[in-house]
Amino acid sequence: MKIHPIGGAGEVTGSCFLVETSGGRFVVDCGMFQGHDESEARNAHFPFSPGDIDAMFLTHAHLDHCGRLPLLHARGFRGWVYATPSTCDLAQFILLDSAKLQEEEFERRLRKGRRAGAPVSRPLYDTQDVVHLLRYFRTQPYETPLKLGSDIEVIFHQSGHILGSAGIEIRENGTSVLFSGDLGNPQRNVVPDPTPAPVCDLVFCESTYGDRLHRSEQESVNELRDAINWAHQAGGNVVIPSFALERTQDILFQLHELRRRGEVPQNPVYVDSPLAINITRVYEHHQEDLDDETRALLKAHDDPFSFPGLTTCSSSEQSRAVNGKDGVIIIAGSGMCNGGRVVHHLKHNLWRADTAVIFVGYQAVGTLGRRIVDGAPTVTIEHEPIAVNARTFTINGFSAHADQAALTGWLASSAPAHIVLNHGETNASAALAELLAAQGRSVEVANPHTVYDTAKLPTRV
Repeated sequence: MKIHPIGGAGEVTGSCFLVETSGGRFVVDCGMFQGHDESEARNAHFPFSPGDIDAMFLTHAHLDHCGRLPLLHARGFRGWVYATPSTCDLAQFILLDSAKLQEEEFERRLRKGRRAGAPVSRPLYDTQDVVHLLRYFRTQPYETPLKLGSDIEVIFHQSGHILGSAGIEIRENGTSVLFSGDLGNPQRNVVPDPTPAPVCDLVFCESTYGDRLHRSEQESVNELRDAINWAHQAGGNVVIPSFALERTQDILFQLHELRRRGEVPQNPVYVDSPLAINITRVYEHHQEDLDDETRALLKAHDDPFSFPGLTTCSSSEQSRAVNGKDGVIIIAGSGMCNGGRVVHHLKHNLWRADTAVIFVGYQAVGTLGRRIVDGAPTVTIEHEPIAVNARTFTINGFSAHADQAALTGWLASSAPAHIVLNHGETNASAALAELLAAQGRSVEVANPHTVYDTAKLPTRV
């Protein structure tokens, strides 16, 4: 097999691998590049012919892994897209929402372009492109070999990252390559822990947090509790920028537990994201992919995603009505604050010294969220300078990604001949590579200009 990292090498977005085998050409993930000025141009380009791809394997439904699939299809890809049942259901909401946002942004830029007499590029794809793509999705259960011809076998393994997420193993004539996808944090609730990595010859392993350890779940829950109580005592609001998929459900679970134990006040909670509302329903419909504790709560009719005092905001009118309220908790997307309804909530709250802004997810370089986390005294929101007077809290323990210890622990069971680290910023990948090398592992950081050939691997120990 020959594997070419198309994205996610030296960065945490745009995950995509081209896999060439004797039995066909495949793609593992087809994610969107995010957070940089040049992302739009990079997203529009494929360094291969989409029409030559025989099948596609999707690890999970986050945009940085599935976000360019409609464009791949529009450019000529007509193979099946294989994913777990939960991922198939989640991806339709994620991709339709992405198309809608692109269409709205295109209309906004078109109006400006007409006034300025300037041309405006069309969106990467639209709703119709997504609808046509969805017909090519095929469900694939965990741990069930998928045979493609006589020589290729593909197995999806539980990765514990989000609902339905998987690591993907491709076998060809006795050689196996494993793509970790995004690995989950073993101490989290809601979804199961990752299954141990199978023995294989080559592993492409994510390294988002390869240079650090997460705080324990209890420490993170305590930080969330303390931030909420601080804002309550100050008389202000809590704004939680949150990814609609996975992080919103995790935070709702923890709020449910904190409120049940009486550790935080029963302040009104608003989930201001139509996408998060739809995704939460998918979680409730796919209880087989939840962990034991969450399934037990649902079975006891104690829904951790819906509790007294929780209001969901589907319409823009409901969203605007939250502005001007005090003593509320607002959970809204996007998680990196580079779009979505959280932007106007930050505009109305970020300048207030009694507000707590709680970051519970990774903030990519170039995003509004990263600028706030890095301590910018002012930021520009909707062309208006906004002072950052709110107290900010960054709680990395809620990360859906494995930390350094979890990554090395997961790799220990595989004993591959070679490890290639991807999906990480340069410092994170380099730190993990140094640690693995010190343990005697053959390891390198993914290079987008390198083609990895299983016929040229080091001798396995």
